[in-house]
Amino acid sequence: MQNKVMYLSDLKFNIETWKRELRFHFNEMDTFEEKLEEIVQRGHNDPMVMVKLEVFQNRIMIEKDAISKLLHRCRNKMANINNVDFNENIDGRLQNEQRTLREDMRTYIKLHYDLKEEMMDYFLEVL
Repeated sequence: MQNKVMYLSDLKFNIETWKRELRFHFNEMDTFEEKLEEIVQRGHNDPMVMVKLEVFQNRIMIEKDAISKLLHRCRNKMANINNVDFNENIDGRLQNEQRTLREDMRTYIKLHYDLKEEMMDYFLEVL
C-alpha cells in the first residue's frame, strides 16, 4: 500500500509539472502570435515573408490545439489518480496510461522546441 501511495504521488508530480509546462507553452504561443502581428504591422512587401508568416500562424493554432488536448488528458489522468482503487495492481491500467501520456509529452515537447527554433530564426531574419 505504501508503494502505491508513493507511486501515485510521483504520478501526480509528473502530471502537475506537465500541466505547468503546457500552460507556459500556450502563453508562449500567444507571445509569438503578437510578434507575427508586429511583422504584419511593419508592412513587409516580400511575399515569402508573408507566406512563412501564415504558415507559422497555422502551426501556432495547431500547437495550441495540441496543448489543449494534452491538458485535457492530464486533467483526466489526475481524476483517475484521485479516484484510484488502492486494491488495483500498480502495474496495471494506471501505469500503462502513464506511459502513453509520457511518450506523447516527450513527442510534443520535441516538436514544440523545433517550432520555437524555426520561429526564432524567422524573427531574426525578418525583424
